[in-house]
Amino acid sequence: MIATGKGGRGRNEGMSVRIVVPVLSLFASVAAAVASQGAWTPLQSGVTATFRGVSAVSADVAWASGSRGTVLRTLDGGATWQNVSPPGVATLDFRDIEAIDARTAYVLSIGNGDASRILKTTDGGASWVTQFMSPDADAFFDAMAFWDVDHGIAFSDSANGQFRIITTADGGRTWRRVPLAALPPALDNEGAFAGSGTNIAVWGDRHVWIGTGAAATSRVLRSADRGETWAIADTPIPSGASWGIFSVAFRDALHGIVVGGDYSKVDLALDNVAMTDDGGVSWHLAPGAGGFRSVVTYLPDVAGPTLLALGPSGSDVSVDDGRTWTPVPTPVQGLHTYSHARGTSVGWAAGGRGQIAKFTGR
Repeated sequence: MIATGKGGRGRNEGMSVRIVVPVLSLFASVAAAVASQGAWTPLQSGVTATFRGVSAVSADVAWASGSRGTVLRTLDGGATWQNVSPPGVATLDFRDIEAIDARTAYVLSIGNGDASRILKTTDGGASWVTQFMSPDADAFFDAMAFWDVDHGIAFSDSANGQFRIITTADGGRTWRRVPLAALPPALDNEGAFAGSGTNIAVWGDRHVWIGTGAAATSRVLRSADRGETWAIADTPIPSGASWGIFSVAFRDALHGIVVGGDYSKVDLALDNVAMTDDGGVSWHLAPGAGGFRSVVTYLPDVAGPTLLALGPSGSDVSVDDGRTWTPVPTPVQGLHTYSHARGTSVGWAAGGRGQIAKFTGR
């Protein structure tokens, strides 16, 4: 966070100079470290849909999803994008996409009742199968995540004080609702914001965390057994109708981060980052990123845990595990989501008006 105060003249003027010089030196060194992490490049998607989902498979392969039933895929590092949208679903809004490889991907659409669906392709988008359509009129699914090609999980806003979580163990052929007895009760109006498809994070082959908001308190649900049993913890992220946690990321089973804020005030950076070092049992506020942030992710380790946080107003990088943040200019405004390809220096961001940008580390 940047502290500001009133300046003075006379006997305080020399003191002011001595403080500013080291601060500027520190800022320059941090900025240089951030610049060494990489740079953004704008790309042409060929569509005008609003993207909220993106999934990077490798340095060459990525998928994106969004409004008007839109799904795109690139096989050449973002140079060209193929429109592989499912037919007959132009009314659906695909807020999350989870790609397994160049041919296999799941997309999740949001909405009340049967507008909440999960579709899957195994042939690069040439054909799609609807695997799940919510039978519950009160459901509103927000996001999903997969541990591997067979095991996945999806989360819906609560209703009547009850969370709705479904899991699959057979590649989506069947989805099972987690029994209510395994879940803590929900707060009034508690749910997740379908802003980036990243309010669910998985790690290893069974850990999962889900960030919530829109209620009296922002909380994080957690499970260490693929959703069989659950616990929940309060976080210090402010919560309300447009406030809460929008994204969750973990670098191992213990160390994680949540980001968010108020999506109606994209430049407000007050208390929008919290971290845990005990697997999500407890959370503490960290220095805020530079505005409302809808997605956060860990980047390949360079000189310690490196984080990227992004939202409609811009992006920030932390090279010290969230203790400080430095703005990194993005080529466009209005980006909502980001995915980094494991084992590479490449990731993609996507947002409004068909915008896609590529981040390449150095």
